[in-house]
Amino acid sequence: QVQLVESGGGLAQPGGSMRLSCAASGSILSIYSMGWYRQAPGKQRELVAEVISGGSTNYVDSVKGRFTIHRDNAKNTVALQMDSLKPEDTAVYYCKAEASTTRDPMAINDYWGQGAPVTVSS
Repeated sequence: QVQLVESGGGLAQPGGSMRLSCAASGSILSIYSMGWYRQAPGKQRELVAEVISGGSTNYVDSVKGRFTIHRDNAKNTVALQMDSLKPEDTAVYYCKAEASTTRDPMAINDYWGQGAPVTVSS
């Protein structure tokens, strides 16, 4: 299996910055994509940013120009640098990895972190 451990999160002021980090471990064979999702109260979980094979990145329109995702393939980590934070960025942020394992090389599954609460408020 694959375990994802997130760090970061907490309280930030509007206009401030915060960095989230996620490290993957376990019986990893290959990671195809890593990314961040978020879920605000009463809303569906949405993709925030992801890095797919080859290094291409995708961002939800609402964070373009403010958030930056960085993946370290050698360390199986992904980080989300969040700048110019807005109250509407308040949510629980989840790390996700799409990966195969040494125990079942033919299967590609999604693995999730436990969630990191982010609150943007003055």
